[in-house]
Amino acid sequence: MTAPRPNIVHILVDDMGYGDFSTFNGGLSQTPRLDALMGEGICLTQHYAASPVCNPSRAALLTGRYPHRTGSIDTLEGRGLDRLAPREVTTADAFKAAGYATGIVGKWHLGAFDPRYHPNRRGFDEFTGFRGGWSDYYRWRIERNGAPLSADGRYLTDVFSSAASDFIERHRTDPFYLHVTFNAPHMPPQAPLEDIQPFAESGRFSFPVSVIYGMLRRLDRGVEQVLGTLDRLGLRDNTIVVFSSDNGPQFGSEIGSIARFNCHFHGCKGNVYEGGVRVPAIVRWPGGGLQGGRTVTELVHMTDWYPTLCALTGVPCIDKNPLDGLDATPLLRGQSRQVNPVRFWQWNRYQPTVTSNAAMRDGEWKLVRPAIRETLIVTPDDLRRVQAYILGIPFV
Repeated sequence: MTAPRPNIVHILVDDMGYGDFSTFNGGLSQTPRLDALMGEGICLTQHYAASPVCNPSRAALLTGRYPHRTGSIDTLEGRGLDRLAPREVTTADAFKAAGYATGIVGKWHLGAFDPRYHPNRRGFDEFTGFRGGWSDYYRWRIERNGAPLSADGRYLTDVFSSAASDFIERHRTDPFYLHVTFNAPHMPPQAPLEDIQPFAESGRFSFPVSVIYGMLRRLDRGVEQVLGTLDRLGLRDNTIVVFSSDNGPQFGSEIGSIARFNCHFHGCKGNVYEGGVRVPAIVRWPGGGLQGGRTVTELVHMTDWYPTLCALTGVPCIDKNPLDGLDATPLLRGQSRQVNPVRFWQWNRYQPTVTSNAAMRDGEWKLVRPAIRETLIVTPDDLRRVQAYILGIPFV
């Protein structure tokens, strides 16, 4: 009898730094389910996002290619700079072609407006979430496959946890690829009071940091709900679970500084120092021969996930475009692999300036070109466009 094809639940969170995991920060935050997942699976301690900001990293994750090749180069959806070019092939395209049910729950940010860039046109059978860069956690406006859904009083992280669990429930007899893209702890800083209180009342943190840790606490329970659904349906052993963040932590907000412990890495979201692009990843697949309770210290890049997930499942990569990512399966299986090639990062506003905010990693060495301030300035009109999108009002 042929073994069933493995499922995939790939969880990507937003602006969660290395130091936001309580296992790395000495218990400052409260992320017990993520800490347990590290013990159950493999922790990649030199895992790197593809960009220090949201959508370029997401584009690289889904295509196996550096962001600059994909068209998704900046967060300004009002100018279409977030759009994943139609020529690009996504992980969802490959798994859908192989007969998998494909779904995405959460934040898209790879084409907020034009219907050509909708997730349902990019390989995903189902989409529940929002298409732009961020959302209010209570006054949210999301959609399900194009049909609008209005806020109903629930916290958005809880909405996405339930939607992801529902997808798994409905497709429990199919092989499925589910991309769960929680937007927490991205701005705006909002969390249920019950999750903020333990940190605010401890006297150890400022109120803004207490809110961020509250968001992470709620996120951890959302992950627990999704993983609990796999357990309840008997899908744990045959499901590949991947958890990572799209970039490092943001340290500024409208309610004050949210700078916090980040394992002493220099930098944060928005720059290519370690604090902006180095984020741990976790992989768990009990039934697939991936021995848990291990760490992998070799460098793994976000572009590696497309070829790696295809290799683990036996799904053919659609090789329309050359990949920058490598198959990390030998590392995950505890086998040797050749030394990593040189890896690159670069990001600034509007159009790439290669001498600004750029880095390369070659073996143990990393070269950084610091950011040039003038290349990171956003025009007032574009700032107003962002605000209009969030509020759901026309931009005049």
